[in-house]
Amino acid sequence: MPCPEARRPFRAAALWRVLRHFASAALLIGATACSGMPEREEAVQPLPPTLANAAVTLQDRGGEVSTATKTRDLAKLRAEGRGDLVQHHLGVLTAAGGELKLFRGNSARLLVDGPQTFGAMKAAIAEARERVLFESYIVEDDGVALEFADLLLRKAAEGVKVALLYDSVGSMDSDPAFFERLRQGGVAVCAFNPVNPLERPGYWGLLQRNHRKMLAVDSDVAFTGGINLSNVYSEGSFGSGSARRPGGSGGKPTAGVGWTGLGGLGGSSAKGGGRRLALDEGWRDTQVELRGPVVGAMALVFRESWLSQGCPGDLPPAPPPRRATAGERVVKVIAGNPEEGINPTYRALLAAVDASVLSVHLTMAYFAPGPDMVKSLSDAAARGVDVQLVLPGRSDVQLVLHAARSYYTQLLEAGVRIHEMTRTVMHAKTAVIDGVFSTVGSSNLDWRSIVGNNEIDVIVLGDDFGQELEALFQEDVMASSPIEAAAWDERGLKQRFLEFIGRLMEPLL
Repeated sequence: MPCPEARRPFRAAALWRVLRHFASAALLIGATACSGMPEREEAVQPLPPTLANAAVTLQDRGGEVSTATKTRDLAKLRAEGRGDLVQHHLGVLTAAGGELKLFRGNSARLLVDGPQTFGAMKAAIAEARERVLFESYIVEDDGVALEFADLLLRKAAEGVKVALLYDSVGSMDSDPAFFERLRQGGVAVCAFNPVNPLERPGYWGLLQRNHRKMLAVDSDVAFTGGINLSNVYSEGSFGSGSARRPGGSGGKPTAGVGWTGLGGLGGSSAKGGGRRLALDEGWRDTQVELRGPVVGAMALVFRESWLSQGCPGDLPPAPPPRRATAGERVVKVIAGNPEEGINPTYRALLAAVDASVLSVHLTMAYFAPGPDMVKSLSDAAARGVDVQLVLPGRSDVQLVLHAARSYYTQLLEAGVRIHEMTRTVMHAKTAVIDGVFSTVGSSNLDWRSIVGNNEIDVIVLGDDFGQELEALFQEDVMASSPIEAAAWDERGLKQRFLEFIGRLMEPLL
């Protein structure tokens, strides 16, 4: 990470990121040798409507709602459109996980890239009355993070209880003085599984990392997605400020910019207005702003992490919300913890792909999912489902990129359409299936997210939000270059060798 006084050259910064990734990946070798990727289970068969609806638990701020309210709300959810598909995926979720706990009465707003996300998060923190709970894998010590630090200190001085949980590996190159300043200013600060075992004796585990990105302010608003407190998000993904709109600043990448020539450490940038976009700025990512009862569930996830880590300082109870109901969205919170087994987001996504009817549209920063997910995607395409992937064409971790490419031939032959984003680093983690099953969060489709990291994601059910995420997906497709099967078959020996190495190293990625 660049120091406040001077920015490291692009190549040096990229090399540091890669070396840091491999250092943390190496810590997983022992565990990986024993566990590997999770074994494939039988495809989930959706429960029939009557049983599925009975297994659904619909909650608001007061707890489980009455059967009459649940029946009415599920009917409203189906009435948004594609009601048969909504019911189908309710059956898939309940069959995959038994009782299905959903939260009613929420709003969900997609946020595109860093400027829009940071603006919304800062505004929420500025309005905090009683508590701010902040969790991030990476917290840098200058730039954007410094702006947030000043805001958190101001709120702490106003009497708001502020707690920050960061990952000690993800933030290992940040100056400890940055966090000490926050502590001295009244912010409760805690490092997840400290690298130094003497920092907080009894809480040390290098193999388990906290990859969550979450902010919960009072009981009113929460955020999650892929965005860390990092300067790589200081610009929009196409230099467009608060919101990226393909076509407004270059549109579709120049023809010929794609997978060719990207075997080096940092990749290459597309042509556009003569401006070269480095890997350390303008990343493409997605966050979701949530209001309503789901905020309390996300705050509870934070509290459980804080207590399980023995973090210092008491967290205040949930304050009364400004509004009891914020909207019509029905949301499920999924908190992955490797101590409890395979990431439930992966299981839910795999089941949804297996049961897909019309479409599977994934936008994934790190795609090294193992053969089971690849088979599910291939099988879905083979039975006529529109399966499309938006994946990075340039990455801060090249081995993950090549591990993904090692599956391209199989996917393309099955009819999966693959698009690579090359004008910027694509870091989003979203999925929309059949237009009614949508996910946004921190989980990648790679081994570490599946079995090695703490993650947090939300599933938003319904056609309304699904259409919004579909529109964003199509914008990303337009901002990407298609991988054509004929051209892919002609790739050189160097690329094929890199794919071989990527596949070999996949269980570490």
